[in-house]
This record gives sequence, structure tokens and C-alpha cells, in this order.
Amino acid sequence: MTSDRPVPKRFPKVPFERRFYGFLIDFVCVWVISSLAGPPLLQMLVFLGAWFTLRVVVVDRNGGQSLGSWCMDIKVMDVRFRKVPELFILLKREALLGGAALLAMIGLNLFFVNPFSTLLLVSPLVAGCGVAYADEDYNQGLHDRLCNTVVIQTKRGFSLDIRLRRWLAEVRFRMRK
Repeated sequence: MTSDRPVPKRFPKVPFERRFYGFLIDFVCVWVISSLAGPPLLQMLVFLGAWFTLRVVVVDRNGGQSLGSWCMDIKVMDVRFRKVPELFILLKREALLGGAALLAMIGLNLFFVNPFSTLLLVSPLVAGCGVAYADEDYNQGLHDRLCNTVVIQTKRGFSLDIRLRRWLAEVRFRMRK
């Protein structure tokens, strides 16, 4: 199923803030769900189950968008085939990112007990996603590079960041009156 149209060499670049906020929305949703589970081992299992449901199953069924991606108008795409990645590629990508997110969740849960542990456990996530900040071409994180995926802008979504900016501008305008 290939088209006769030439494939663009460059993808629509996503600002790093949009990627960050999309990830943050997904992470907080899964963290809240897992924090209701009870003992720490059960929390980790619930976190992984919810993470793979939200970031693999939902993305596969929803055209490359999770909840956070939909809110920020971004989606995951396979670089080679220019479409939503196959289920195995999504599983591999989210196993890398979900493992780092799980470590970050454990570290954040231990913040008041041992802040140094928090720093150590959050660092793999920061390092993996920091690669996306430094990448000039496609803003690919470490998990994107290993799985040959890219995050691109799309017109399908909620545009939460744009709506919040407009709402805040309106509130500021009304406060000045």
C-alpha cells in the first residue's frame, strides 16, 4: 500500500515542551492509578500494566496517539514506513521508556525518604529523553532512535497547550480592566 506521492524527507518537528507535557500527562495518569493499588510491588505491576495499556494498546488503536499525545497534538510514527508503528515496535519502544518511567515513579515515591535515591532513579529517564532535546533533526529520544520511530505534530487532537495559553491571556486581559 504505497502511494505515488513523494515522501517528505523531513517530518514536522515537535517542540520539546509538547513532548514533555504529553509524556507528563500520561505519566501522571498512570502514576495516580498505580498509587491506589496498595503495596509497592503491586503498584509497580499496576504501573506497568496501565503504562502498556495507555502507551501501546491505546496508541495502536488510536492512530499513534495516547491520551497525552492527543492533548498535545502529537503522534508516534515509524520512520521507515511513515505510518503508526507495528505492535511489536510499540512494545519495544514503551518497554524502554516504561522501564525508565517505572524507575522514576519509584524514585519519586521515595523522595521524602531518600532524595539521593530519587536523583539516581530519575536520571535514566532524564538522560533518555534529554537526547531528544539535543537532537537537531527529528527530536528523537533514545527510545525513538533504538526503535526507529519519531514523534510528529498532527492536526488531530485537543491542543491543550494552545487552549491554556488563550485562556490565560484572556484572564490577564480581564484582570487589567
